[in-house]
Amino acid sequence: MSSESLNLETTPAKAGFVFPPEWVKHEATWLSWPHKEESWPGKIDAIYPRYAEFIKYLALSEKVRINVRDEEMKAFALKHIAKAGADLSQIEFFFHPTNDAWCRDHGPAFLMNPNAVQKKVIVDWGFNAWGGKYPPFDLDDVIPTKIGAHFNIPVFHPYIIMEGGSVEFNGKGTILTSRSCLLNENRNPHLTQEQIEQYLKDYYGQQQVLWVSDGIVGDDTDGHIDDTVRFVNENTVLTVVEDNPEDENYELLQTNLRELKEMRLLNGEPLNIIELPMPDAVIFEDTRLPASYANFYISNGHVIVPTYRCEKDAIALEIIAACFPDRETVGIDSTDIIWGLGSFHCLSQQEPAI
Repeated sequence: MSSESLNLETTPAKAGFVFPPEWVKHEATWLSWPHKEESWPGKIDAIYPRYAEFIKYLALSEKVRINVRDEEMKAFALKHIAKAGADLSQIEFFFHPTNDAWCRDHGPAFLMNPNAVQKKVIVDWGFNAWGGKYPPFDLDDVIPTKIGAHFNIPVFHPYIIMEGGSVEFNGKGTILTSRSCLLNENRNPHLTQEQIEQYLKDYYGQQQVLWVSDGIVGDDTDGHIDDTVRFVNENTVLTVVEDNPEDENYELLQTNLRELKEMRLLNGEPLNIIELPMPDAVIFEDTRLPASYANFYISNGHVIVPTYRCEKDAIALEIIAACFPDRETVGIDSTDIIWGLGSFHCLSQQEPAI
């Protein structure tokens, strides 16, 4: 069934499509190969071994689909991926030029409806590089539509700004997000909170939006939820907390925690809240970086967690592993990658299997 036979004037929700949670089986993980030196000034070469290690773990249980500019970038990527020992038969490249590497935010949002003739659709939200901070972003903005065209998957266009890292899903109709990001005037100043909620429900196929206040210090996305609160099943969240009252993240994370405790799911039940420590502050060139263990990625076989060369790494890995007994939890050093102000979840976008 082509996009011509699906009414793209309706909404995905009305057509019965939903955005599944990350732990649902994937067909693939989408990435955009990092190439923008301004995102890792003076350090981009240092990130490739760890990025390739990430790909190695992904490829153990699913396809890895990578956006690259051209054959030269593909060859460069393959050199690093092969050196990491990844299964190259699981790697697929697509000549889709990008401005930057943050595929969580510019990549396609895949929705599913197992009962439809066309079982998978894409939502192509507008992308403006986190409020216009990092122009140009024209190549990133069209990535979802290019992927839809390649696979003949229908593409919906809400025509508002939205980023994948700003929303979390429990698989039972609930979205978690943050006011500091989605209500920021640099995203959709013409929309009220209620209007934004309706867009999220209509285009993600959900029934409820829950809001925390803020994100962590150093987060240039204005507070993406994937650095602070993550669903691990339909009623449980991991949320980062700072144990040092003198740390600048302490109070804002306590505020988020208080808000989470007051929330109720669609069935009226409170959230089961598991606290996750924050790593020791990661500072580079006098800049506090948004290092967080919450920026993990759930693949079919693994939970891949950023680590930061501190004693809290082991504690965080143990807490996260207990939430995912059916997967292997692995830590990958993200100390260099976080200089780009994001980690493994920010860099990836899942494509669910049908």
